[in-house]
Amino acid sequence: MSSIHYGPISWERMIRAVEKVRARLDRAVAALEGARIPYAVAGGNAVAAWVSRVDEAAVRNTQDVDILLRREDLERAKTALAAAGFVFRHVKSIDMFLDGPGAKARDAIHVIFAGEKITADSLVPSPELTEVDEAGPFHVVDLEPLVRMKLTSYRLKDRVHLLDMISVGLIDNSWPSRFPSELATRLQTLLDNPES
Repeated sequence: MSSIHYGPISWERMIRAVEKVRARLDRAVAALEGARIPYAVAGGNAVAAWVSRVDEAAVRNTQDVDILLRREDLERAKTALAAAGFVFRHVKSIDMFLDGPGAKARDAIHVIFAGEKITADSLVPSPELTEVDEAGPFHVVDLEPLVRMKLTSYRLKDRVHLLDMISVGLIDNSWPSRFPSELATRLQTLLDNPES
């Protein structure tokens, strides 16, 4: 028998989980924009933003809040985000802003540095902040560099995000030629086997 204590099943808990992520993203964006710090939303929230432009019903919730920043703006971002209640931490080579002093890493803004490799073995660096769509209520990584990021990381959740974008037609068979060969092969594999 499991020793995990289960809370009650409730719509309120499910809705609150989604709203907390949105509120965290809204506060971070407002703080960065208020301080005139260039940024872009990346990761699962960027995927959700792009997918929602085609099919709202296909949007997948995410707990991650990933923000693309220039490394030279990190100190300014620390000041701006601290004023919005975030607490900076550097843990295991990851820079993050916890959502308050008692928050977990799950309840954080994770920083990705523009133009830098996320890990030493990443095939390509992260996008620059020139590769951003600024048309909505927040700046989001443009579609092609977002796909490039997902192909570079290529963890299970990245593959799921790519399949979500394929399923709504954001990515099709014309896309592999846009990327270096190893990334192109990864994408073609997903395009050929979208149900695997």
